[in-house]
Amino acid sequence: MTVSKTKHAIFTIERTFKAPPKRVFAAWATPEGKAAWFGGPTSESVEEIREFNFREGGSDRLRGRWNNGRVSDYKSTYWEIIPEKRIVYAYEMFMNDSFRMSVSLATIEFEPAGTGTKMTLTEQGAFLEPFDPDGDDAAGREHGTNWLMDKLAAYLDS
Repeated sequence: MTVSKTKHAIFTIERTFKAPPKRVFAAWATPEGKAAWFGGPTSESVEEIREFNFREGGSDRLRGRWNNGRVSDYKSTYWEIIPEKRIVYAYEMFMNDSFRMSVSLATIEFEPAGTGTKMTLTEQGAFLEPFDPDGDDAAGREHGTNWLMDKLAAYLDS
């Protein structure tokens, strides 16, 4: 039996957007808003499944196939939703249908910042399988989440 190592990590990303809290929250809370920024690079991956059920107890799923043949599968459950204030959800990431690579708890907080919004994302993760060749899965996840936040900012600025 092969035993995988587990690495625990916490990271926080803060962003200030020009958009008001209602618009930033809607980017997370509506199917159109989230589909506009949440996903892999369109030049490198093809979505196979996108499900969206934004409510406490609801779930999301995004499964995609990458040009290199790899399949990623994101599955989340929402635990708390306070409109324009906070979203708390847990999610797991699977790779190639064969292993669960991580389980995370994420908290997104929104607060007014002048006419815009300060958004704070905190993720607490248990990284279960090596994904990064150097074994720093947490740094890779933080990098990927920052990339998604860049896509969110571009969407909100459009």
